[in-house]
Amino acid sequence: MVKYRIEKNSVQETLLIPLFGRKLCTELYPSVFRDEKAVELINRIDYDFSEFERKSRSTFYRFGALEVAMREGDLMIETKDYLKAHPKAALVNLGCGLDQTMENCDNGLCRIYNIDLPAVISVRNELLPETDRIKNIGADLNDTAWFDEIPAENGVCLIAAGVFYYFKKEQVRKLFAAMSERFPGGRLCFDTANKRAVKLMLKTWVKTAGVTSIEDYFSVESVEKDIAPWMKNAKITERGYMLGYNDLREPSVPRLFRLLGKLGDGFMKMRIVRMDFINNIYDKK
Repeated sequence: MVKYRIEKNSVQETLLIPLFGRKLCTELYPSVFRDEKAVELINRIDYDFSEFERKSRSTFYRFGALEVAMREGDLMIETKDYLKAHPKAALVNLGCGLDQTMENCDNGLCRIYNIDLPAVISVRNELLPETDRIKNIGADLNDTAWFDEIPAENGVCLIAAGVFYYFKKEQVRKLFAAMSERFPGGRLCFDTANKRAVKLMLKTWVKTAGVTSIEDYFSVESVEKDIAPWMKNAKITERGYMLGYNDLREPSVPRLFRLLGKLGDGFMKMRIVRMDFINNIYDKK
């Protein structure tokens, strides 16, 4: 089998971090999270993973990997829930990277759309090429021309994992409003955290990107105060990111991780937010 080569210190290398995290959790905590597609994909990539393997012996690296895995698991739960009522829906993965969340939700009837910047999609096309029901779209999410690629007649479920932290609040507000108008009856699920957590998550990126202030970037202390006022035509619910869908009381998961998960959901306000776009503001209950 010819493997796809990814060089050290390349932009492509950043795509491997969450992928390796999902693979690691599949091996360490299979009763909590399984992503066999991530394991298969790692085996198809020509890259020296020795540094990743070394780091994976660290307790806090493993917790970080579990955070990535739990986020994917949470979004899968919400997507599969939407598919129960809309089995032929369009499933849209925003900022997909090498993520296969929607493929892991495939019921054989839905259509899947993976969207990221063109440079990322070029890598994805090599490793995860399109099929008759899966399409990879190279686009800037803030340029809503990509809406035209998504058929909405059978419902639309959109997810974004670790994406909106890199957007300014005004960009997110405009994108949410545009999606709710274009995809009534659809669902958007994404993760949020408060400002202190976002500063930690984006610490390296802020320096690299030359960002002088993170104040304008998307963070959420309170969904009710920070998001709900934007979205009069959506029903919004939220759950804890780490413990909202799984209490992590599994023998394979260290007790420390449950404590850290509680800290993340509480002090860091880590949440999975679900927006159900409604057809008429008066339908909201």
